[in-house]
Amino acid sequence: MMNISGLENLAQLLQTIGQPVRLQALLAIGEGETCVCHLETTLDLRQAYLSQHLMALRKAGLLLARRDGRFMHYRLVNPRLLVLIRQAAELQGVSLPELAPSRECTCPNCRCKREET
Repeated sequence: MMNISGLENLAQLLQTIGQPVRLQALLAIGEGETCVCHLETTLDLRQAYLSQHLMALRKAGLLLARRDGRFMHYRLVNPRLLVLIRQAAELQGVSLPELAPSRECTCPNCRCKREET
């Protein structure tokens, strides 16, 4: 007999991540931790719009958030979610975008990385 609640959970997961902005955010966060300002510059989206999607991903239990002063940092609860996204893209014959900031990010995390180079 099929586990209907398990299928419902899977359907909910796919529905939650099924919006292009959310997929881009998950890919931009990747396996590390990323601040909201970095996501803003990478995805070229307004903070308010992006925050709505990040909140939905947090409520679904897919993201963890950490505040550092005025900066919010996000990371995936389970990085294997990226494997699912990459496999789905491959199944559909879709090339995933190479995500890079469109302008310089000013958060301390990014500033420290720039100073190391």
